[in-house]
Amino acid sequence: MKIGFIGLGNMGGPMAANLVAAGHEVVGFDVTAAMPAGVVAAGSAAQAADGAAVVITMLPNGAILRDVAAHLVPAMAAGAVLCDCSTVDVDSAREVAAMGVLALDAPVSGGVGGATAGTLTFMVGGPVEAFGVVAPLFDIMGQKAVHCGDAGAGQAAKICNNMILGVTMIATCEAFALADKLGLSREKMFDVVSTSSGYSWTMNAYCPAPGVGPKSPADNGYKPGFAAELMLKDLRLSQQAAEAVDADTPMGAAAAALYAQFVEDEDGHGRDFSAMLPRFEKRGRG
Repeated sequence: MKIGFIGLGNMGGPMAANLVAAGHEVVGFDVTAAMPAGVVAAGSAAQAADGAAVVITMLPNGAILRDVAAHLVPAMAAGAVLCDCSTVDVDSAREVAAMGVLALDAPVSGGVGGATAGTLTFMVGGPVEAFGVVAPLFDIMGQKAVHCGDAGAGQAAKICNNMILGVTMIATCEAFALADKLGLSREKMFDVVSTSSGYSWTMNAYCPAPGVGPKSPADNGYKPGFAAELMLKDLRLSQQAAEAVDADTPMGAAAAALYAQFVEDEDGHGRDFSAMLPRFEKRGRG
């Protein structure tokens, strides 16, 4: 299959490389990132889309997505699918779907490690027939793809999931910092919580305490697996969506405010989102 791929940075690059390794013809475009081995460089996004059965985008935000899509759609062949894997606002996903092309919003979970290993999870909104076309590619790039509903449903699932993730990581980091001050060892804390009612993904699979539990970014100086500024972006998207539909999300709002402080006023930018733990270690109640 001929695939156009727009946005070949930390996530898009390895995703495209996995498609090439599976035998697909991939034509890519990015304004700054280098082409992965085997990806044919195009001179523009529209050129990358020319003749492609599927065009995949991985872009920073909704404004850029809408601008790129406006150039892509006229260049795409009849029946081709535009599959956006970015994490953007629901309204942008729906705007792209209304541009007159078969469109999927398919944000991912799994970070750079998942993109490289081909173990991403895709949350997908859009027509069932378009999902059927792209499903074999999801199987190459990931371990699971869930069709969540109509246009925008994939983005809705992603921001709800990551609101839970942000809130849970803060609670996990707070609990470790409290355990420290109460004289409870981190290993004992992990042994108890990981097998009792405090069980969570942030504790059991992505523990923010170095040397405790499975390997995580905490064991690599908090070098990002999922950067704090990306968590802040997703939490802000969740609050934008909550405001639009009049949903009460006080914990989501508090998490967004804490990550904003961490990223914009402290030392969180460029660190993993689990680096909230050393932040709480240094703080008292004042």
